Amino acid sequence: MKAKLGIAPIAWWNDDLAELSDDVSLDECLRQASVAGFTGMETGRRFPMDMGELGPILARHGVSVCGGWFSGRLLDGDIEREKDRVRAQLDFFVAAKAPCIVYGETARSIQGVRAAPLSTKPKLSEGEMKAYGRKMTAFAEWCAGEGMPIAYHHHMAAAIETEAELDALVANSGEALPLLFDAGHMAFAGGDVLRVIDKHHGRIGHVHTKDIRRAVVDGLDRSRESFLDAVVKGAFTVPGDGSLDFAAIVGRLASHGYEGWFVVEAEQDPKINPPLAMATKGHAELLRVMALAGYEVVR
Repeated sequence: MKAKLGIAPIAWWNDDLAELSDDVSLDECLRQASVAGFTGMETGRRFPMDMGELGPILARHGVSVCGGWFSGRLLDGDIEREKDRVRAQLDFFVAAKAPCIVYGETARSIQGVRAAPLSTKPKLSEGEMKAYGRKMTAFAEWCAGEGMPIAYHHHMAAAIETEAELDALVANSGEALPLLFDAGHMAFAGGDVLRVIDKHHGRIGHVHTKDIRRAVVDGLDRSRESFLDAVVKGAFTVPGDGSLDFAAIVGRLASHGYEGWFVVEAEQDPKINPPLAMATKGHAELLRVMALAGYEVVR
């Protein structure tokens, strides 16, 4: 089985909290990611959405686009409007030969609201979940038909956060809707990460290897503290620096035949956790667990 290793720029620049950003250029971010050993980078706010401009920068560092976030609004929106909103990114990702667009539902989400406690996250009724699943399936079918699949990101403080909510989305959507499995977000939400893989491996099209610091997560007052508060406190980190067993996680994905990208996405304070050092640690841990699981890591 083959795997590719990528990283997200959120370790260098946080799009939701400017205070958690390193003052480095896109070129320096890519250089550090390459030095750490990664061959893929998800897009972020400092990426030009034009391969004529971005291509030479990527080539200089031997890095390709391995995905990138799209702030979806389909929960409360219209499919035709979402098609218009995603069009430019979709065309850019096709040109970049990216594997997928990471779809993150931001309608009703409190993930970017510092004052909103985790306990106030949106919750969908049974009827809303059924309607949402139908819309997401139709949107995913359209994106794939345009040449760029999406990968649905279950996310803390969003409508689809918990294991039960992900189960409900899968039950109410079609096979055309792939999932992004994020170990850190699922563990933070109280889910059983290995059970989620076992249940939904057939839908998993992209993987984020985010780790958590269990003591930080368990110490949160979810009635008072927000998702962003948790990030500032250091809830997330890279594989090998946190509490999750990535040998077990990667081994379970391998047992179900997953092949594709494993992307480190770990937002934290770059002054306390220097991005290059953390990227290097995460890459080394992934190489270790990939070897145990029988993956060939390819460039």
